[in-house]
Amino acid sequence: MDEEDLESDIREQMFHSTVREYIIFLLLFIMLYTLSFIIICKFKRKDNEDYFHTDEEEATVYRISLWLCTFSFSVCLCATLLLPFSIASNEVLLHYPTSYYVKWLNHSLIQGLWNLVFLFSNVSLFLLLPFAYLFLESEGFLGCRKGVMSRVQEALAVLSLLMLMVLGLTYVISALIDKKNANIQTFFNLGSYYLPFLYSCISFLGVLLLLLCTPLGFARLFSVVSSFLVKPQFLQDINQDFFVASFQESCIRRRMEQVTLSGKTYLSPEPMYSPPPELET
Repeated sequence: MDEEDLESDIREQMFHSTVREYIIFLLLFIMLYTLSFIIICKFKRKDNEDYFHTDEEEATVYRISLWLCTFSFSVCLCATLLLPFSIASNEVLLHYPTSYYVKWLNHSLIQGLWNLVFLFSNVSLFLLLPFAYLFLESEGFLGCRKGVMSRVQEALAVLSLLMLMVLGLTYVISALIDKKNANIQTFFNLGSYYLPFLYSCISFLGVLLLLLCTPLGFARLFSVVSSFLVKPQFLQDINQDFFVASFQESCIRRRMEQVTLSGKTYLSPEPMYSPPPELET
């Protein structure tokens, strides 16, 4: 009887922990989706709103694409905040190991977040974002009835062709890199070989883009910050002071010339200027 109670308690704890994790995932997704929607609505273009108000089909297509992009952006935010969240949760557990209020920050929760982020990042990268763009640009097949479903069919068809082209390029690149596994057997290992290789290629391109953009971003950041700061005295530009003194001298010379030519009065000391003879007569 005790063994049955122990097994039921273990199953009950597993059930409650699973439900708690799903609730945390749902709340986190709602918060990130709301934040992503606010950010996208803040930076999206406003010039097409009048056109969308007059065309109901375009408004529906735009709304669906906005939802897909918002979902993808929320996944991106979760992937960005996942590592700091993991570090912070680990530090909290180290400082308060016996606290009842932080027991939900366990290994199962973090591992579940990592698995969901990896899954939905692939779905967003390979399916949702390309479909959102193709869905906006689609017009429907010729000879078919116009509507949203016709545009969905065209977007799915173009997306399928695009996926076939990308898989073909992936097979060619992998065959050039790894010639030993370039055979017909590995061609059908889509999930275990080519998709991880494609994900690695895209990650490599992202790292290259990061290496190119990070120095430019830091340079821009320092230039903007330096424009709001007061330079110390030992960093004062001598050439700038020289140009300022030269401009002041030229300004005084022009004033002296004007006074000399008018003949009304002179500056003190007397200007070093002699008017032409025709002006004296």
